[in-house]
Amino acid sequence: MTPLAPPETAFAIYLHWPFCKAKCPYCDFNSFVAEAEPQPEVWLQAYRRELAHFAAYTPNRRVTSVFFGGGTPSLMPEGLVGGLLEHIDALWGFADQPEITLEANPTSAEAARFRGYRAAGVNRVSVGLQALDDTALRFLGRQHSAQEGLAAWDLARGLFDRASLDLIYARPQQPLAAWLTELDQALALAPDHISLYQLTIEPNTVFASQVRRGLWQPLDDEPAADQFLATRQRLAAAGLPAYEVSNHAKPGQESWHNLCYWRYQDYVGVGPGAHGRLTLNGQRWASRQHKAPAAWLQRCQDQGHATRQWQDLAAEDAWQEALIMGLRLAEGLPLARLEALAGRPITELLDWPILERLCRSGDLQLDGKDQGKVQDKADAPARLTASDAGIERLDAILGALVKV
Repeated sequence: MTPLAPPETAFAIYLHWPFCKAKCPYCDFNSFVAEAEPQPEVWLQAYRRELAHFAAYTPNRRVTSVFFGGGTPSLMPEGLVGGLLEHIDALWGFADQPEITLEANPTSAEAARFRGYRAAGVNRVSVGLQALDDTALRFLGRQHSAQEGLAAWDLARGLFDRASLDLIYARPQQPLAAWLTELDQALALAPDHISLYQLTIEPNTVFASQVRRGLWQPLDDEPAADQFLATRQRLAAAGLPAYEVSNHAKPGQESWHNLCYWRYQDYVGVGPGAHGRLTLNGQRWASRQHKAPAAWLQRCQDQGHATRQWQDLAAEDAWQEALIMGLRLAEGLPLARLEALAGRPITELLDWPILERLCRSGDLQLDGKDQGKVQDKADAPARLTASDAGIERLDAILGALVKV
């Protein structure tokens, strides 16, 4: 099935399931190994209360996508998933052909639930293969074998309208040739969407502790950069160009939900530690949920919601967030969007001489082509994008580009 183009006006729901069977050593997400089996009915009622809390602020919206993330959402009972989708439909209603994604770990037990998720309304899965050989999987702390991963992928491809797979590369001492061989193996699985993440050492993770103690060393920056560029070239040649820094898809198979984030559109975040961004009466708002599962549940029960923070974002923060997110996309971002969020012309937001220099160097592009020097600042091109070279050093570019 070929999906429709993502909606121009998106309204998305993110649902965070915080539990895992085991904590992966590279993971810094808000996830926990449950001491006792979570009670589905208790969690369903808590999610329902939190969703109703947000629905009161967002009338007359239609939900274009739902994303079950985690943690490990494929540990959720099928009835809980179905109950949440029914409640979302009752509160807001779904737009035509919404995208409903669930992240899944490919252990045999969780894969067996795929049929139940499909019956509940999930139409897209993101399967966390992470690697295609058992040695790498053991290093990454995964609970499945390569064979289990491939079996889960086959099941997902047969059940769901759309499926994506995840891999982690730039692992310690991983040669470029070995990574490209693994990438070709992944392409042989005929995915329409692939998310590829360079292994990074996040603070307060098991891997950070191991590296600090000298047990192993991350791959150096230069070979990691070589893998990044080679990955983009290989996948573009295979018909899955990068539409975002870490995400590749066949045309028309991009994740609608994630595009909502990167295009800086509106989304509700529900569940322990979840974040959201909403536009209410012309003002941009950020929300944040309590992180600890027990505290989140208790507050939902006692107060009707567990939203820890509602913050009205200053215009300066909003337009800079939009710039950071938008330059991750191959399509870039419209400069008029930044001006609308800031309430000021683009020439007051960006350092124009630096922008011209970055265009001449090929790091940035205006209207999709290197224009070198902009002749009339008042008539600036409509869209700003980063090239492959610019994407590699995006943090430094953003630091230089924003006027202080």
